[in-house]
Order: sequence, then C-alpha cells, then structure tokens
Amino acid sequence: MISKWAQRFYQMAELVGSWSKDPSTQVGAVITKQNRIVSVGFNGYPHGISDSAMTDDREMKYLKTLHAEENAILFAKRDLDGCEIWVTHFPCPNCAAKIIQTGISAVHCPEQTQDFLSRWGDKIKVSQEMFLQAGVKVNWLPLDDLEQIDHAN
Repeated sequence: MISKWAQRFYQMAELVGSWSKDPSTQVGAVITKQNRIVSVGFNGYPHGISDSAMTDDREMKYLKTLHAEENAILFAKRDLDGCEIWVTHFPCPNCAAKIIQTGISAVHCPEQTQDFLSRWGDKIKVSQEMFLQAGVKVNWLPLDDLEQIDHAN
C-alpha cells in the first residue's frame, strides 16, 4: 500500500495533468521536497503560443509541446537538488536527462499498462537505464493502489 503522501502527490499530478489542452494525452508532474510542493507542470505549448488542436497536425504539436516534467522544472525557478518528481506517465529520455541534470533524486510514477508499454517501451527502457546510471531512484506506484485512491475519494 502506498503512503498517504504518495496518494496526495499522485492525485495532484493527475489534477495538474487535466489542465493540459491536449485532446489525446494529458500528463501532469509535481516536484516535491520533504513533503512540500516545489512546482507543478503539465504538457502544453509555451506561454503565448496559440495551442489550438484545430490548427496543428500531430507532428507540429510534438515540435511545439513542452512536457509536464519540463514545465515543472522551468516553473520551479530554483535549485531542485534532492527533490522528487511525481508523474502520471514515465518520463521520456529527454525529460529523464533534464530530471537527472537538475539533481532530482527520485521519480514516482504508476506502473505502466501493456498499452503504454507497447507504444513507448523502447523509450522507457532508455530512460530507466539513464536513471539507473545516474542513481535516480524510480518508484513504481502499483496500479491497484492507485485505483483504490479513485474509489476512496
């Protein structure tokens, strides 16, 4: 069973992810230190850039979009050494590099579904190897525990 803090921070990552205007994938990230929130982020276009799904095809969307982890790191505007990050989806290699470079010490994310692994498994392996080499702890949150959170509230 995951801790009450883990429940809270994961729920917050889900809430923040829901702020994304992306119609297909909404991702949230929460950076914490000693059970205090340092920053939050969601996937979306940079400030001031029109983010209409109607005007951009999928390829253009990928080029313009900042990932949730990137936004959380940028919004923090402070040293993140020793912080932890809670994410709704496992970080891609580019975000993993940024997480490592900022000194974040742990990544918490739900266990990945077969559907997610079938699409992103190769990138997940790269990110996992990067975290392992850099000494960043990865904490997989059991899906059963996360489903209980949804039903309990």
